[in-house]
Amino acid sequence: MQMLNYWWVTRPKRKLDSVPEVLAAFAGISLDQEWKGQRKTQLSYEEALEQAGLKRVGLRRDQSGSGGRTYAAWLRSLGLIFKQESTRKIKLTLAGEAIMDGKPPVDILTNQIFKYQFPSSFSIGKSVNVSSRFKIHPFLFLFRLLMDRRIRYLTQSEIARIIIVEAVNESDACYEDIVNRIHQYRSYGDDCLPKNFFEQYKPGKGGVNPAHPYSHLEDVANTIMNWVEYTQLAMRNDDKQLELLPGVESDVKRNLQRSSAFIERPEDHENFQRKYGLDPYHRKDTRNLENTKTITNSILAEQLIKQAYVVLSLERPITGVTDDLIQYISEKTGIVQNVVQMSLTKCFPHGSIGSFMSSYFEMAFSGRDEAVDFEKATTNIFKDVFGYKAIHLGQTGSKSAPDILLLSDSDGYQSIIDNKAYSKYSISRDHHNRMVHNYIGRINSYSDRSYPIGFFSYIAGGFGKSIDKQIKDEVTESGVHGSGITVSDFIKMIQYQQHGVKHYSHADLRRIFSVDRQVKDADYVL
Repeated sequence: MQMLNYWWVTRPKRKLDSVPEVLAAFAGISLDQEWKGQRKTQLSYEEALEQAGLKRVGLRRDQSGSGGRTYAAWLRSLGLIFKQESTRKIKLTLAGEAIMDGKPPVDILTNQIFKYQFPSSFSIGKSVNVSSRFKIHPFLFLFRLLMDRRIRYLTQSEIARIIIVEAVNESDACYEDIVNRIHQYRSYGDDCLPKNFFEQYKPGKGGVNPAHPYSHLEDVANTIMNWVEYTQLAMRNDDKQLELLPGVESDVKRNLQRSSAFIERPEDHENFQRKYGLDPYHRKDTRNLENTKTITNSILAEQLIKQAYVVLSLERPITGVTDDLIQYISEKTGIVQNVVQMSLTKCFPHGSIGSFMSSYFEMAFSGRDEAVDFEKATTNIFKDVFGYKAIHLGQTGSKSAPDILLLSDSDGYQSIIDNKAYSKYSISRDHHNRMVHNYIGRINSYSDRSYPIGFFSYIAGGFGKSIDKQIKDEVTESGVHGSGITVSDFIKMIQYQQHGVKHYSHADLRRIFSVDRQVKDADYVL
């Protein structure tokens, strides 16, 4: 294959949301099997992806299994699987195991994204062949630019036509050159590109499309932006510019500091993949994989149960092993309930709500499309994670009742939650009146409790610049304390509670959500 003279990421799917499902399907079919040259295994994997709705059904006339190989390459590029040299069998890396064990996939894949590098075992492969002139962590470089006040945002065209073709290393000289080139592009557009641009950066297959000459680079740039957004640290704004979300700077700095070292010897596939595939919970892969277990019926059953569980955990928050969960997994796999119960209790005794956080995060930016789902998920989180009696009222469509009513019998108060699935929500005059006069002023019309109102709060993807003043105005007029919290901060609170980092009592939550402004990390970390 012709050498690629630009950054490249494989993209059977342009977003990473389905990686855990794709990995689960792969583990169910191919784990501990030989892969290279095993057409039957590859076809079985392709069929499993189609049955799960992860891949379009193909005719597969050549029966080559190429579709399955494409998805396997995706997992390999992200450091989730590798081929063991001594046995030629496919194994999960620690990062892959962590996803299959129900750990938060956003945390794991964010770690992999920041460590993604050229060259890698994947990028030097014959079917990829990214130019050896690149020695760079591409996503680390992008986040460094987003943190730079001289840049602040990146467009798809800037990534496609400047960064992925000219950013070759992480030296200060290269970085400053890219900063200057971005400013040139913002001033002069395509006129600042070299005359032989398409000769230097032509596609790996075929020629340049005359109607859309930049399309091969724009496709890569779009996928890269999707991967960046998956980290929940950046998002495209209304002008389609990629920018950091408010308040994530410390998280980005922490990732930049820990991900700067290169993994050497990418040609040593197993060694490279095991190092690249370290999850956030290990410093070294010390597993002895030489003595493989005999694949028994019980191991196969547990694998099927884990596969069904991982898929379900992406769709809804799971906080523990319940009768409904056992029944669902049993029906899905055809395995008797007592076996399912033993396996779930062993593998996921406390559930894995973190798996759902990718979907929940996206809901907060969906506008009206997933607004009701956003409300229902928030209701379940307040109930299952924070222990409130939470009642979803938003589905009634009434302007007299909020989305969610929280009841704390232990602390004797009730509270109002209003979900806003927007990236920069501001409280309009109509919404102000609705909160003050309907939700707060007429709470007895939808609540049968006489408890005082502990607080009101808005949960949104993000807020406008005037949100603190707008919340304060509602507090002043209603006499009730309130707040707003971004979905990013709310997810951190959820994770702190679930992982035992913090234990928020209802008194703590009342204090946190009563700050009369937007909630910041200092409010819930202390």
